[in-house]
Amino acid sequence: MKTIEVTENIKRIDGYLIEKLNLSRSKIQKMIEGKFILLNEKPVKNSASLKIGDIITVEEQIEEEMNAEPENIPLDIVYEDSDIIVVNKENGMVVHPAIGNTHGTLVNALLYHSKNLSNINGEFRPGIVHRIDAFTTGLLVVAKNNSAHEILAKQLEEKSTHRKYIALVWGVIPHDTGTIDAPIGRDTSDRKKMAVVSGGKPSITHFKVLERFSRATLIELQLETGRTHQIRVHMNYIGHPVVNDPVYGKRQKIDESGQCLHAKELGFVHPSLGKYMSFDSELPEKFLKIVEQFKDS
Repeated sequence: MKTIEVTENIKRIDGYLIEKLNLSRSKIQKMIEGKFILLNEKPVKNSASLKIGDIITVEEQIEEEMNAEPENIPLDIVYEDSDIIVVNKENGMVVHPAIGNTHGTLVNALLYHSKNLSNINGEFRPGIVHRIDAFTTGLLVVAKNNSAHEILAKQLEEKSTHRKYIALVWGVIPHDTGTIDAPIGRDTSDRKKMAVVSGGKPSITHFKVLERFSRATLIELQLETGRTHQIRVHMNYIGHPVVNDPVYGKRQKIDESGQCLHAKELGFVHPSLGKYMSFDSELPEKFLKIVEQFKDS
């Protein structure tokens, strides 16, 4: 990832980045359309003008020859109709193609499974309304057409969706419930990470203790907002980082299966039926095995 601070009032963003990144106009425009380039941490149009102090973030560079290709990868589909697919994502599966992860992603699997996916988020993110991290398991909804995508995205923006997670965190949380209300933005010392920062985006996480062990706590979390790495950042912020998290917190790793975080429940109003639907998924085996280790310790 590359961060560029604009030091002069200047022309359109696409023309500016042609010079800064030494890439073709078509490639820059494709990256902007795919939301791989952000202006002040927000998606932007190719024609946007720049001013002094603007921050351009190049999230990932797309190779000219890189395409999202259909791949015959098994999917755990919880529900599907003409508008949506609800998927229980497995551990280690990246949601969409990017540099270093051009194959084996959820998008590759979806393109093989269905010929109908929304294209609002560009050719590298067809159907993708929201994401969860590669090593976070659990439920997410995919849109099969643009109308469904827009309605679901609006529900996410209005915070009317229901998203409940289960996490195993380090340390014993003494109180039974809590709310973390702390703004999240780019870590000022490491732009690849997120952190609680002054001026960050409003971020609210509610949690409830399910079970306490001698060295860790099993908790249930509900999101009001959906910031990048929100649960992982918030739990690390209060001194209880997610167990096995390779990025946030400096505790020992149990294995290489990633953070003990599972998107267990997902609820929303169906985009065309107009009725509320809710889905639930079981904790994956790797998560349960780590929990058992803490029960025995």
